[in-house]
Amino acid sequence: MSARPRTPLPQAEAQRLARAVLRAEGVCHAFLSIAFVGRRRIRSLNRRHLGKDRETDVLAFGLGGVRGLVVGDIYCAPEVAARQAARFGTKPGDEVRRLLVHGVLHVLGYDHPDGAGRTVSAMWRRQEQLLARFGRPR
Repeated sequence: MSARPRTPLPQAEAQRLARAVLRAEGVCHAFLSIAFVGRRRIRSLNRRHLGKDRETDVLAFGLGGVRGLVVGDIYCAPEVAARQAARFGTKPGDEVRRLLVHGVLHVLGYDHPDGAGRTVSAMWRRQEQLLARFGRPR
């Protein structure tokens, strides 16, 4: 059993943000699991489920819905987010919020291309709109 990684985003804040995104997307009923994991765990999950043997920042899996119920798992790596925040000149908490919104959108079926097209995709634009609206800590 590994220690739970530190995250700059309290559990209540993660729940509030996920709920706000779901509501904004018209989802009334959802069951999401949100886990903050270490670098080794996110790499293992990425290798096992996507065949990519490398760290990533967030993984999200929509598990299908039954009669309008959205079900999914989101795995976020705060250590990776902190490195990205330093590279992008943002705060670690802001980057974790971005990843959480990104994960919720993936669970809802949004997708984006890899590479340069990622940050100009419709999904990225929606993510940034939702962050601007709901991404401030309370």
